[in-house]
Amino acid sequence: MTAPRGRWTVLVPAALLAAAVVLMWWRGPEWEIVRDVFTAVSWRWVVAAVALNLLSIVVRAYAWHTVIKQAVAAPRPRFPTVFSAFCVGLFANVVLPGRVGELARVAVLARRMPERQGIWGTLIGTVFAHRMFDLFPALALVVWVLLAAKLPHWAVTSLAIAFVVGFGLLTFAVVSAKRQGRPLDELGTVRVLIESARRGLGVLRAPVPAAIATFFQFLGWIFQLAAVWATMRAFDIDEPLAAAGLVLVLMNVATIFPLWPGNVGLVQAAVAFPLVSYGVPYARGFAFGIGLQAIEASVGVGIGLLFLAREGVSYASLRRMPDERDEAAREEAAVATAVEAEPARARLPG
Repeated sequence: MTAPRGRWTVLVPAALLAAAVVLMWWRGPEWEIVRDVFTAVSWRWVVAAVALNLLSIVVRAYAWHTVIKQAVAAPRPRFPTVFSAFCVGLFANVVLPGRVGELARVAVLARRMPERQGIWGTLIGTVFAHRMFDLFPALALVVWVLLAAKLPHWAVTSLAIAFVVGFGLLTFAVVSAKRQGRPLDELGTVRVLIESARRGLGVLRAPVPAAIATFFQFLGWIFQLAAVWATMRAFDIDEPLAAAGLVLVLMNVATIFPLWPGNVGLVQAAVAFPLVSYGVPYARGFAFGIGLQAIEASVGVGIGLLFLAREGVSYASLRRMPDERDEAAREEAAVATAVEAEPARARLPG
């Protein structure tokens, strides 16, 4: 059953990507103008955008490290180890559809702690908590853009739904984190996994570490906003910072549901259309969207490949991450079953 499922998870996104490329070529911008725009790119600003994206990755990884320190007992993974796993996850999110990268960074880090019971569930909980801290800078960015620029109606609707769902999940996570936990060896097979994931939310009941993680997530968004603005300058789009904020919001809206790798084509259209109201020709805005996504992807792929080699993980293994998660869950469930059965065996005569 695993092989057919694996084929579909690759073939469907590939077919969607191919359809998007064909549609983009057929109904896209004037490609001669797009080509001319790329011949006049300022590489000095491109380098600045790459550096700012790298800074964003570093501080976001540090935010995840802060979350992990509240969830995992000593000895805890050091920041270089967490950063390595985080970068492998970035690579997986660029080259694979869906959010496989979230599982990839968990898998890489879990391999460094093989003897920890429930570590998969705990680390998944930390990823969930880490993502929850994105809500605050994202909300601040959206409010600022609404006051300083004009968001399309489709973006406002999508963001409203995303924030309602996001803050609902945050409320659930905070309530779950505050529940008193029990030792894993006192729980059944399913509850071991649930309790492990709940432990990953430990930062939500620690105000100071939660504030630190939120601060670094804010800093990551600020660096990313600056990277968008630098890329605009590289493509000779001399617009105010609010326009860069608009672009950053729309890029995130366009990638909420990644139907194919990067949602290529959809991202460029989502960015180019609103920039027309700033006097930016559609073809230039589309070229800017290609360059912006290429810069972000090149950073994720470049640094991801570096740490992929460091961790000894192959591209093929990244596609198997969901299956590895299921296998890990079964192994942890088997351990819990053995723990439950131990007292009964102890009561048997002989």
